[in-house]
Amino acid sequence: MRTVVPPVACVGEPRLTAGFAEYGRLDLLAHEEVHGPIGPMEPAQLLRLVEGMQLKGKGGAGFPFARKLRAVLESCERQDLAAVVVVNASEGEPASWKDKVLLTRAPHLILDGAALTAYALDAEEIVIGVADDGVGRDSLMEALAERRMPVPTTIVTVPHRFISGEGGALVNGINGLPHIPPGTKKRSSDSGVSGLPTLLSNAETYAQLAVGARLGPYEYAALGTDDEPGTVLLTVTGAAGRPAVVECTAGMPLRDVLDLCEVPDVQGILMGGYHGKWITPEAAEKAEVSRKGLAAVGGTLGAGIIIPIGVDTCPLGEAAQVVRYLAGESAGQCGPCKMGLPDLARAVDLAVAGSQPADVVRAAAGEVKGRGACSHPDGTARFALSAIEVFADDLRLHSTGDGCGRRVKGVMGLPGAPDPNPQKLTLDWSRCDGHGLCAHVVPDFIRLDGNGYPAFPATPVPTWLREGALKAVKVCPELALRLAKAE
Repeated sequence: MRTVVPPVACVGEPRLTAGFAEYGRLDLLAHEEVHGPIGPMEPAQLLRLVEGMQLKGKGGAGFPFARKLRAVLESCERQDLAAVVVVNASEGEPASWKDKVLLTRAPHLILDGAALTAYALDAEEIVIGVADDGVGRDSLMEALAERRMPVPTTIVTVPHRFISGEGGALVNGINGLPHIPPGTKKRSSDSGVSGLPTLLSNAETYAQLAVGARLGPYEYAALGTDDEPGTVLLTVTGAAGRPAVVECTAGMPLRDVLDLCEVPDVQGILMGGYHGKWITPEAAEKAEVSRKGLAAVGGTLGAGIIIPIGVDTCPLGEAAQVVRYLAGESAGQCGPCKMGLPDLARAVDLAVAGSQPADVVRAAAGEVKGRGACSHPDGTARFALSAIEVFADDLRLHSTGDGCGRRVKGVMGLPGAPDPNPQKLTLDWSRCDGHGLCAHVVPDFIRLDGNGYPAFPATPVPTWLREGALKAVKVCPELALRLAKAE
């Protein structure tokens, strides 16, 4: 797992990244010198600020911070309970690094925003969730040791998994429950940490709040667009010649960011991360870095992740790896995740192998959309559907069974090293009598065709299905099924 924070760059005026060039990491003295003092705010004052800033969550969903703040204030008054402030700095998506940059280099901005919110809410405590990959925790602890917070502040470590960053999963983890989304949807503003009204937002959101509190809403809006004032933090990886976390003004042409990171000619660009959407090179030329600007070209800002795919890489093979990963990251507590996502991963694998049409992917995605206990099925379906649309020409090459001729290079930022021993299933047709036991043992990978014989992708067996494939080999009464090394 990658643990080295990427370089930081800026297009235009730095705000969140101010002082990085001079100080590297800002301790409390450097932080105060660069950003200046900050004072507490009463609830009405803080509400006016975040409404004037049009501050929205930076974790992906873009939910208005003012609505969260108002909901918690009302819930505290209605229930006569104290509030809890939660900072989600877990950054569960492997391709994202913006929050880790803030943790390691500007931790006091995050703490300033959390402290402002806690004071306004008269909160009982602040809880900061960080991943167990070790990135940023020590820096955050050093920052806490340098200052006095308005309420007790603790750090909770959560597993570095994709679903651990979901808000409900983080609250569950803080409460000592499994780090997975709750089975039923409920508002943390009513009952979150320890059953108290909880305001939960992303680390960058609190950092932006700290910047806005110093500038005021009018000066904060001097950068950006009318709809989305301020700056945006982006993680640019993939085919970029200079991968980096980039701060830029909202509304800036995407092309400026791609040029800064030396992105070469590409086949497509994933915008917003693993729950995001792919856009074409032509769309990228017209796109602006904002939620509205990216939506206009079929993309999404999401958590600010940009992954371009070079012309020497198989885009569908890369996308298939991500869908398999997302299926394996399921909480496994509802049907759309437990059964639907492996089925979707299998459909994408088969389409890439050229053994079934894209319509099967669309059908599998349709089976999970809007049916999950959390947004994981919807996001995974969105990613898969956008891949087969943007790379339709590539998919036609794969439909012949020969593929596109490009390699899968593992450029999507997935955790862990590539499978050191990839294996695929092979079938001795002279032995197979169509008993069908293998399809019952591992239905997520092996299906029976119209004649009752096993059918499976020619691609390597995903690591999360390897155990099932081994069982299928063992139960074959005719010894027709084998696991062989994938070339």
